[in-house]
Amino acid sequence: MENRLDGIAAALDALAAAGGAQAPAALSPSALVEVNRAFGVLMRQVDAAFAPVAAEISRQSRPQLGGDSLAKKQGFRSPVALIQATTGASVGEAIRLVQVGESTAPRTGISGESRPAAHPHVAAAVAAGALSMTAASAIITLLDKLSLRVDSARRDAAERDLCQRAPGLRADEMTRLLAHAEAELDPDGLAAAHEEHRSARALRMQERDGMLHLTGVFDVATAAPIKTVLDAMVTRVLQNNEHAPRREHGHEHEHEHEHGDARGGDRVEGAARDDIRDERTLPQMRADALHELCAHALGCEQVPTAATTTVVVRMTLDQLESGCGVASIDGFDASLPTQEVRRLAADLQVIPCVLGGDSDILDWGRARRLFSPAQKLALAERDGGCAFCGAPPAWTHGHHIAWWNRDAGPTDLDNGVLLCTGCHHRIHSDGWEIRVDGVGVTARVWFIPPPWIDADRTPRIGGSARYALNC
Repeated sequence: MENRLDGIAAALDALAAAGGAQAPAALSPSALVEVNRAFGVLMRQVDAAFAPVAAEISRQSRPQLGGDSLAKKQGFRSPVALIQATTGASVGEAIRLVQVGESTAPRTGISGESRPAAHPHVAAAVAAGALSMTAASAIITLLDKLSLRVDSARRDAAERDLCQRAPGLRADEMTRLLAHAEAELDPDGLAAAHEEHRSARALRMQERDGMLHLTGVFDVATAAPIKTVLDAMVTRVLQNNEHAPRREHGHEHEHEHEHGDARGGDRVEGAARDDIRDERTLPQMRADALHELCAHALGCEQVPTAATTTVVVRMTLDQLESGCGVASIDGFDASLPTQEVRRLAADLQVIPCVLGGDSDILDWGRARRLFSPAQKLALAERDGGCAFCGAPPAWTHGHHIAWWNRDAGPTDLDNGVLLCTGCHHRIHSDGWEIRVDGVGVTARVWFIPPPWIDADRTPRIGGSARYALNC
């Protein structure tokens, strides 16, 4: 406990040094960023100090104690309720505090000998203020789930790797990292989970309030063509609309607008109709896309809508031939069993291809400006989608690292990177640099921040490498 309190004191000192005692409005942009960072460390240190306290409250409130339970003596039905009442935490937050506290505390063996924590790498990262309770709990939950199916040495290596990668990740990036880790560590368990998900797939229709309500849940294989087509249709609308004028109060105004990565916020710029922007939300765009598909199907004797996009399934040649292992589908965090690919092949006409073969030219030099479909598939194999934010490949386009106009950059793979529209604008506007180490789909993409973001300009890993375990 003393060490954890020392960490809080150090975080408070750092906060004071960063100007945290001043009013926020009086802080310079750089000081504001530093105060934000210092508060993050402080909050994680406070949680780290409280987690073992929460775990001890839980231990002294275990059901076996009956009326002698600490929580019941204080008038609460459970230790979680006691923690909630005193901290204002939600049920989930209180449960995570107890879970992390129990999993990171030193243990005592049957004969009284001291043993390390159940999750020592998580304990070290939490104590250092590098890992939040949410991230720590997610890692612990995954590793405990796999404890009976994955040997201890591999779980330990995975825990170390996950604790190194988790700091600084957004919630969606953390989810993606853990999904990839589970698929890699336990491919057999994935097959059983997929069959369970497949049997639970459903689409319900109910007409009420003068509207048709659709509620659906789909396994990854069933969802793949649905999500791929709808994403492609919405992305095309957003890209075509990027430079269209906008009508406001009955008038037209020409201006530049950055719509971001098409995921954040409730409202995004919609389709360009008669060269005028509309104000549809992203859910409205998807609803209209589904309507267009179904309207087309009414008068079509063949499969509706010729394929203008591709469902990309990734697996090794050995996995394809043996039928063992796992595969991934671009745009989905979850993986699926290799056996399921054979069902997809029958339904979706999946065609195997070898990137870089004789059928397609993957380096065009200055002969063409836009990256070809074959090049985009090769870039998607390397980057996994937007190399900067992780958006699905369907939301991205090829970006010249050495610009086509300014730098006379060629349309070649080693000069290309996949970026969504929002990140493309951000890279240009903020002054980020991009570096590619290596050749082909095994190359690594690095983003180098401008000095005003990071004075040391420390490169940040991008693309698929962010989510690949080293264990």
